[in-house]
Amino acid sequence: MDAATLKSQEITLTDEQVTILDAFRTTGENILVEAYAGCAKSTMLELAQNVLTGNTLVIAFAKLDADMFGKYKEGLKKGKPKPILKPTTLAKTANGLGHGAWGKTIGKINFNQFKMVEILKALFNELPGKDRNHAWDQYTEIKDALGMARNLGYIPDGHVQVGKRLCDKEALEARLEQKLTPFAWALVDAALTTSIKASYDGLIDFDDQVYMSALFGGTFPRFPNVLVDEDQDLNPVQHAMLAQLCKGSRVGAVGDRWQSIYYFRGAETGGVDKIKAKFNMVEYPLSVSFRCPEAIVKAAQWRVPTLKWVKDGGKYETLSGLAASDIPEGAAIICRNNAPLLRAAFALLSGKRSVQVVGSDISAKIVKLLRKIGAPGDSQTALLSKIDAWRDDKLRTSNAPANTYDTAECLKVFAGWGKDVDQACAYAAHIFGQQGAITLTTGHKAKGKEWDVVYHLDRQLLNNDDQDLNLKYVIQTRSKDEMYEITTADTLWQ
Repeated sequence: MDAATLKSQEITLTDEQVTILDAFRTTGENILVEAYAGCAKSTMLELAQNVLTGNTLVIAFAKLDADMFGKYKEGLKKGKPKPILKPTTLAKTANGLGHGAWGKTIGKINFNQFKMVEILKALFNELPGKDRNHAWDQYTEIKDALGMARNLGYIPDGHVQVGKRLCDKEALEARLEQKLTPFAWALVDAALTTSIKASYDGLIDFDDQVYMSALFGGTFPRFPNVLVDEDQDLNPVQHAMLAQLCKGSRVGAVGDRWQSIYYFRGAETGGVDKIKAKFNMVEYPLSVSFRCPEAIVKAAQWRVPTLKWVKDGGKYETLSGLAASDIPEGAAIICRNNAPLLRAAFALLSGKRSVQVVGSDISAKIVKLLRKIGAPGDSQTALLSKIDAWRDDKLRTSNAPANTYDTAECLKVFAGWGKDVDQACAYAAHIFGQQGAITLTTGHKAKGKEWDVVYHLDRQLLNNDDQDLNLKYVIQTRSKDEMYEITTADTLWQ
């Protein structure tokens, strides 16, 4: 189906979309589409696979994205044709592809998402008492390092002969939020060695799906065409998988350089340009935002000067005051850090507003730390004092995580609402268990989502490095209608 046919079927295309589709249809180029916020990149992928000849693989960033490809899109008028995946097109995540590739390599797979937790527990239990306690004290740092190791492609020395190591220990350490002791490094290497052996025996978890198949010889299917979604978010191991998948394939990729915000998860630095160079791609812009109206697009042009709009109007304002009753249901409050969101959540609940706080991962971390730092009999005052001491002790070290202060502030939010540790933990469970009408989320968790009305809380918390500048752009472009900036100091609930 060519661009003219799509137009004749009343799917309205921009000039940029027509140009890109014609390039996919009439050339043999590998194509990179730079699709800015709200510029219908998913629709572009669906349209692109429609004009390609032969079997096509679409690599989606998340399972939800893979499931969405081919389904009817909201916002398209009822009764008009909608782009869907052809029978010759397959949409899969990198994890799904890796799972199948490793299964073809070794045979039967036994998946266990808690595999690494069980490996660490077994390793720790083999240690003598004092060492065992030291190991558990560093459990979070060790587990985080293992996750980053398998995103970046670190392989312990004993396995380099059979695997393709992408980074050494020094490069891995440079990406960790908290540096490891030599003792912790020994446990990381031991756990990863155990995990690799278990993977050859068929036992894998989520990280193994890509790590083992990409670096240890997974058997991948072949497709004449491979389309990649969210190319700016791929980590080095996913890049290695892509190199194997695309041998002899025509490659298309869609993403946004300025929405690269997952460095802390292991995303490749300069990933878009590395894919472009690797596959000798011709770049095309997709710059018309269907999500953001004129006022919001203009506010975001400091980061992307060529971003355009189709909807006139909209609002982008800085507020001097905001009451809980002013926030409409269905709105979102977005902040760089978690602590201001938690304070807002308590205040909104006190004002009889219903909320949902996105972040079950931070909930578990908060409860674990509260019980680790405090004792069951601690008063609120004693618990708050212990949290301050924990924070100061962390900040005195040269390897304190960047989010130490925000974590401490989160702990203090719950400690301040409970008379003791148990009550503070109960409040944490209560807050994160809410499923209300106003969404409170960090900028990182807001990526890929949109709301009619968005409040950017405490913009001053953003830094001036590239990751935070990208994050500012991501937050600014979540709104379909109205965008407001507000500080906690200017709210009527502080």
